[in-house]
Amino acid sequence: MTGQVRTVDGRVAGRRGQATRQKLLDCLGEMLSSSPYRDVKVIDVARKAGTSPATFYQYFPDVEGAVLELAEEMARESGALAGLVEGRSWVGKAGWQSAEQLVDGFLDFWRKNDAILRVVDLGAAEGDKRFARLRLKVLNSVIHPLTAAVKDLQGKKKVDADVNPGAVAGALVVMLAGAASQPKGFQTWGVRAAELRPNLALLVHLGITGRKPSR
Repeated sequence: MTGQVRTVDGRVAGRRGQATRQKLLDCLGEMLSSSPYRDVKVIDVARKAGTSPATFYQYFPDVEGAVLELAEEMARESGALAGLVEGRSWVGKAGWQSAEQLVDGFLDFWRKNDAILRVVDLGAAEGDKRFARLRLKVLNSVIHPLTAAVKDLQGKKKVDADVNPGAVAGALVVMLAGAASQPKGFQTWGVRAAELRPNLALLVHLGITGRKPSR
C-alpha cells in the first residue's frame, strides 16, 4: 500500500490506524475464501480482526467498499503478469518455454487471488462498472503484451498477415481465465492439474505461432 491512508471522513490515518485497516482487509480476504461474498457482514469482519464495527466504518463505507480496496490492490499486482510475455521469444524451443511460463504464471496468480477474483467476476457479470473495469485491467495486463507479440511475429513473416493479433490474444487470455476459474470442473472431467497446464500451454503456443511447439 503506497501513499497516505485516509479514514472515511478524510483524516490521515496514523501508523496504528493503517495497521488496523490492513488487518481488516486481511481478515476480509480470508473470509471471502471460505464464505459467499453476500454472506460476509461488517460485524463478522470486525470480530475476526479483534475490533468493532465502528472501527470498520472509520475506514470503509461497507463490505463492498472494502472488497473494492482488495480488488484494486489485486489489479495493481496483476501488472506483473506482463513480464510473462514482454521480451520473450516465441520461436523454436524458446517459444514452448514462453507458453509454459505464461500458463504457469497466469494460473498461479489466479489461484493466489481466487477469492477476490470470484467477487470481481460476479460484480462484472452483474453490470457493476467498477468491478468490470478491474477485471479488464487484470486481463489487459496479458492481452496487450500478447497482442504485441503476435504483431511482432507478423512483422517477421512468421504469422499470417490476416490474423487479428488482438482477437487471438484476447481469446487466449479469456481461455486461460476461464480454465483458471474452473479447477473443480476439470477434476470432474478427469483432468489433473499436472495435465491441464501443458495442454493449455500447447493451445497458447498454437494460438500465438500457428505451429506445433518444438520441445
